Amino acid sequence: MIREIIKIDEEKCDGCGICIPGCPEGALQIIDSKARLVSELMCDGLGACLGECPQSAITIEKREAEMYSETEVIKVIAEQGKNTTIAHLKHLLEHGETKYFNEAVEYLRNNQNQISFNTQEIINNMENHSHSSDQSSSKSHEDKKSITQHPVNSGCGCQGAATMDFRESNNVNCSTAEDNNLRKQPSELRQWPIQMHLVNPMAPYFMNCDLLLAADCVAFASGDFHREHLKGRAIAIACPKLDSHQDVYVDKLKTMINDSNINTITVMIMEVPCCGGLLQMAMTAVQEANRKIPVKMIKMGMQGDIKAETWM
Repeated sequence: MIREIIKIDEEKCDGCGICIPGCPEGALQIIDSKARLVSELMCDGLGACLGECPQSAITIEKREAEMYSETEVIKVIAEQGKNTTIAHLKHLLEHGETKYFNEAVEYLRNNQNQISFNTQEIINNMENHSHSSDQSSSKSHEDKKSITQHPVNSGCGCQGAATMDFRESNNVNCSTAEDNNLRKQPSELRQWPIQMHLVNPMAPYFMNCDLLLAADCVAFASGDFHREHLKGRAIAIACPKLDSHQDVYVDKLKTMINDSNINTITVMIMEVPCCGGLLQMAMTAVQEANRKIPVKMIKMGMQGDIKAETWM
């Protein structure tokens, strides 16, 4: 099947092994002084190992690969002990993979007699942690951030890549100042992460959304970015000059179009020439996708003025 899976650049990889603990599924091993993907079946394609590589040798690509099997993975994970199992389950929840999480839990429950530790205790502790986190969140109405996955920490990857959905909390008035002049403009950000390299194109906040694809610099140039451009949209940001994963970005955009059914793409770029590459990525994705959607281009000046705005 065609799916997202990690790719290792052997020229960049120095065999340090830092990525290995970041893959509790056991898909990575150091062989001949290089990190190798030894099992496509074990790689979930979520990229927990990406942030661990100091050489940026690991990326995500979309290609034909063996279908990921959570049942096969949890069999291997459970053999590695209680702590590794906990880390794996948290890893799934961090990325919003509740289907895989439930599949793993079902395996642990059905095979308790063959596992060396108390699996039910782990499941209960995670459910209790989720419940206590929900109670703690409700106590802080002003700072509440509702997320679509359990808010747990993980030692198996970059927490900055955890999928979070803020849409339910954006109606909260963040201003408590008596003086209207001191009131803060509420954030219109609906999600996390936002960097194109980290986003999951199948995340729930991309489903049937209007996507804002913005160059990294745009938000700093626009004084009204949240109110005028971000409100009501999901977002992904990228730099067409500095980012080296543009083919992966095009594939992610195609997945958003084909599978997440996004409605439109608004591409916000700066007036500098190199920024045009972001628009080209969006247009390429639309041309190669299975369905066609409208693309709008907004070109912004360095002092926040709109230089051009047009549907492509």
